[in-house]
Amino acid sequence: MSTLTALVLLFSYSTSRTPDVTATAGTRQLASSQQSDVSGASSGSGVASGSSGSGVAAAGASATYLGDEVMTRFGVVQVKITVADGSITAADAVQAPMRDRHDQMINARAVPVYNSEAVDAQAADIDAVSGATVTWEGYTESLQSAIDQAHL
Repeated sequence: MSTLTALVLLFSYSTSRTPDVTATAGTRQLASSQQSDVSGASSGSGVASGSSGSGVAAAGASATYLGDEVMTRFGVVQVKITVADGSITAADAVQAPMRDRHDQMINARAVPVYNSEAVDAQAADIDAVSGATVTWEGYTESLQSAIDQAHL
């Protein structure tokens, strides 16, 4: 009986690393109250999304730019940057693959590094974290689109 139980458990354990076909499945997203701020739905938020917004902030003011959603083989990556006085003051991955424990472990370590490096480099030319190359590819593409929107 224990052999049968072990076989059932063994064959029911999922080890597949095939990507989801839906763009939002398995990704970490902002809470709904923050999502409206990121999309520019709340008035006066200083948020530019897509091609909307002038990309010019008043002196001393900051503006937020949301990069394109980039589909990787493990899920969507999307980066938001905050710009003040012509410099990136903050970068945050608002979506990153978090579908399973493996994604969560890798991206919990890599995404903060990418966020910090984006601010330090003031560009999308950042180093990849070992083991998180797929996230890096999506991150740098989304980051570059946010930088382009900010006209930096």
